[in-house]
Amino acid sequence: MQAAARASSPVASASRVARKTVRRLPLYILLIPMALVTLMPVIYMFSVSFTPEADTLRWPIYVIPQHPTLDNFQRLLNDPTLPILRWMFNSLFISTSITLLVLVVNSLAAYGFARLEFPGRDALFIGLLTTLMIPGQVTLIPTFLIMHNLGWLNTYNAMIWPAGANVLGIFLLRQFFQSIPRELEEAAIIDGSSKLRTYWSIILPLGRSAMVALAIFTFLSAWNDLFWPLIVLNSTQMETLPVGLTILTNSNLYTRQGETMAAAALTSVPVLILYAIFQRRIIQGVMVSGLAGR
Repeated sequence: MQAAARASSPVASASRVARKTVRRLPLYILLIPMALVTLMPVIYMFSVSFTPEADTLRWPIYVIPQHPTLDNFQRLLNDPTLPILRWMFNSLFISTSITLLVLVVNSLAAYGFARLEFPGRDALFIGLLTTLMIPGQVTLIPTFLIMHNLGWLNTYNAMIWPAGANVLGIFLLRQFFQSIPRELEEAAIIDGSSKLRTYWSIILPLGRSAMVALAIFTFLSAWNDLFWPLIVLNSTQMETLPVGLTILTNSNLYTRQGETMAAAALTSVPVLILYAIFQRRIIQGVMVSGLAGR
């Protein structure tokens, strides 16, 4: 009987898998076309970037170039009027600096709101949350004037410091820190640990998943930002990749499609690599942000 049960278990398992696949088939039929529609612009971008300029406007469009070439990338990287490598460095440096600054400032603020007792704490936190309802365009002019008065226009400072305080990040980390058992902190305090030491040795390690999620979302937001760099940066050497891409598009006006798509591909590759490496972390971050308000 045991032998018969063992023999039938693979059959039962295969039957369960088949039934599950059949139940999910309508979902697959719906999601696969949606995924293709979503991926089509990305596929077209990479396809045109490896297509000779003379073939970029031909119809029909070939997903795989008939005559693949690297000429578009070579012209882009060798054009002295388009410092694409400098733009990539600017984007990488600014995005990394903003991410580190946000993690430090937001985690300290979130720890204060979650664990420290001081007068007006809850009122101040509610006041911070109300700022989420204010459109960014409303604070654009005051922030620009502050950067101008400090002499920070067309510098890294104008790009990095205004993005240091992220109210949504403070809220996310505060809610996560509140879920950490207080007994761990109390034990550390009894052993003589200070508040700052407790924050560094207990809160941050236990809040690593939320910190990683916030870091990924902050980096992607800073990397793709176009509006603020377009306002505070006016030098070609200081531009970021999104701004440089708009300059390239407007200056060529569809005359060099392959080169434009090559620049777009270079802009997208770091983000795609980041997603490929931290895919599981990004999914966990979405879950953490969705459960933070429990």
